[in-house]
Amino acid sequence: MQLDPPMLKDILAHFSIEGHLLSLKLHREGHINTTFFSTFEHKGCLERYTHQRINTEAFKDPVSLMQNISAVTSHIRGKLEGRYSDIDQRVLTVIPTRDGQLLFEDGQGGFWRTYRYIDQVQTYNTIESEEQAYLFGAAVGTFQLQLSDFDGASLSHTIPRFHDMRLRYEQLQEAVKVNHHNRVETVADELAFLEDNQSRGCVLTDALAEGKLPLRVTHNDTKVNNVLFSLDGSEALCIIDLDTVMPGTILFDTGDMLRTGSNTGEEDTIDLNRVDCAVPLHRALLSGYRSQATFLTALEEELLVESGRTITQIMAVRFLTDYLNGDVYYHIEREQHNLDRARTQIALMRAMDRRWSEL
Repeated sequence: MQLDPPMLKDILAHFSIEGHLLSLKLHREGHINTTFFSTFEHKGCLERYTHQRINTEAFKDPVSLMQNISAVTSHIRGKLEGRYSDIDQRVLTVIPTRDGQLLFEDGQGGFWRTYRYIDQVQTYNTIESEEQAYLFGAAVGTFQLQLSDFDGASLSHTIPRFHDMRLRYEQLQEAVKVNHHNRVETVADELAFLEDNQSRGCVLTDALAEGKLPLRVTHNDTKVNNVLFSLDGSEALCIIDLDTVMPGTILFDTGDMLRTGSNTGEEDTIDLNRVDCAVPLHRALLSGYRSQATFLTALEEELLVESGRTITQIMAVRFLTDYLNGDVYYHIEREQHNLDRARTQIALMRAMDRRWSEL
């Protein structure tokens, strides 16, 4: 999408923003939504905002998506009021349109939203220390604690069955059957491993479906780069990127936290010798998480470590499925990129198994 200042100014005029527009800047790092930053001057102060055009190919129901986000952020804000003077750094602030809506629909059918920009924070792409792992775990635990009394069933499923392992295996089996790109014969070992692990991998999906795990609010993308840290790195302030907030088991989030936070290699590394599960980081993640997650049921506690292996497995299945389908979902930068991603997840599962007694 090209930066068109007159068009963007018209869009911004529909939101409840006071003051004079000083600048607009395109954010080039996002992969899903089109994002711009703006700076306004109001009564001698500079105020910054984030504006996004929601990708309706990825999110078919942007209205329900924003209703989810508004409900969750309002609930968290209510928990923070009176306790912190820097609330706007600790929870996203949705800026409504001038007629009180959460979204503005432009003349081309595009849906736009606006947040107050969170300043004086930093992010990390990888976990660099046990201390940082502890803070990351505590951030996930805090997010869940703040929403532990929120009715998860009241939220919409913006991506139905997103972490449903049985659905993901059905999709893999269909990709194998169709074999559009004649790649099945090259991944026999990966398919055999995932087939052997199918039953174990369904433990979260089945327990949730059977009512053994409570239905709660889940973030569904708990990577460290979705956490805002204080500038001195001493505190994790806020979890962002709430587009996939939905009903589910909170073990989806602990699982992604453990998967991304304890892996010693890159998610798409070619050198599988770099992939291991760092036990000290794994322990620090869970220690930080447990420092805040005081609401867990006995089964949730029992399945914490298992959740890391499960979400690693579901990502292996999804990456391999996309590879067999011709790389239609995940962006790739080389021919076997999704296969490398799948192999990395399988290597991490095997590393977890080797260290299971320690974990």
